[in-house]
Amino acid sequence: MRRLGNSRRTVRTARVRRAGRVAAVAAACGAALAVLTAVPAQAHDPVWAYDPAQAHGPAWALKDTGTPSVRFRGLAAVDRHTAWVAGSQGTVVLTTDGGRSWRNVSPPGAAALQFRDVEAFDARRAVVLAIGEGEASRVYRTDDGGATWTESFRNTDARAFFDCLTFFDRRHGLAMSDPVDGRFRILSTSDGGRTWTVLPTTGMPPALDGEAGFAAGGQCLVSAGSRDVWLATGGAARARVLHSADRGLTWTATDAPIPAGDPARGVFALAFRDRAHGLAVGGDHRPDQPSPQAAATTADAGRTWRPATTPPPDYRSGVTWLPHSRTAALAVGPTGTDLTTDAGRTWRTLDTGSYDTVDCAPDLGCWASGEQGRVARLEG
Repeated sequence: MRRLGNSRRTVRTARVRRAGRVAAVAAACGAALAVLTAVPAQAHDPVWAYDPAQAHGPAWALKDTGTPSVRFRGLAAVDRHTAWVAGSQGTVVLTTDGGRSWRNVSPPGAAALQFRDVEAFDARRAVVLAIGEGEASRVYRTDDGGATWTESFRNTDARAFFDCLTFFDRRHGLAMSDPVDGRFRILSTSDGGRTWTVLPTTGMPPALDGEAGFAAGGQCLVSAGSRDVWLATGGAARARVLHSADRGLTWTATDAPIPAGDPARGVFALAFRDRAHGLAVGGDHRPDQPSPQAAATTADAGRTWRPATTPPPDYRSGVTWLPHSRTAALAVGPTGTDLTTDAGRTWRTLDTGSYDTVDCAPDLGCWASGEQGRVARLEG
């Protein structure tokens, strides 16, 4: 029998080196997070939240993607160096050098599609979702950094319209469609997106009249841990969040205190830092309509939601927790970016640039994307 390794010393040395790398990353993240959420002696808000022009902390730094006609609503932050972005005109771009350069890795023949979500495992493996009625809803997968793509799902039901996807790990994931026959439709994969199966709807509660998901920033379906997943809705008399603790087989629905009662209103994005603590943002996506009370929080896996006491000032379509923080998060929308440092109870605007979605990686690599080819990384 061949020996694997030559001594305990080798294992111990590897563990020490690994621990050193983890400690270095944690220290860097902690320092950056401390700057971002710093509080002056006479205030209770982030030191740079009121006047970004005078800020001395992290801020969005735009990265030229070379695609000014594309709106990027799909985003996956792998780390500070690597990010996948997907959007209109069937466009997918990838950076592996922190945004200094971008490769157009769009699937061939996809120019007529609207990509609204992308989930990436690393710089080589990613899954993208195209939205739309009937066959416009598709899923593509790459294992070679976008050099080649495989179409792994094409919707053939004219009644279905897929909005978002999420992965629990590198193998298990879900995608969701607006209601078909009165219930949201869920796709499931157990092989990293290579094949997909429609789950039975027996465990899905009936949809409300007019209820649907919003394919606005790839965050209407999100997961935390190995089995928990949440689905955000709008368009009906009440905005709701549906939760499943068994990878989409059974669901419970809870009303969310987010503006509703119109097809343009509801919960647009969710973020969970663990299986209990979550954030919801949304409102009314029409630019001429106000969006009061467009943020909410939960501390019990979505069984109950509380409105933010000081919500963002406008509609928001993307939200993410800052890594290694129990209280800090970012929300974005067409009129700006907001920061919370108290787990979503109060928000303060720190940037007025237009973004549709936001995502952070464990090494504090935070990215945002939106209209006119806009992609930015949090720097400072």
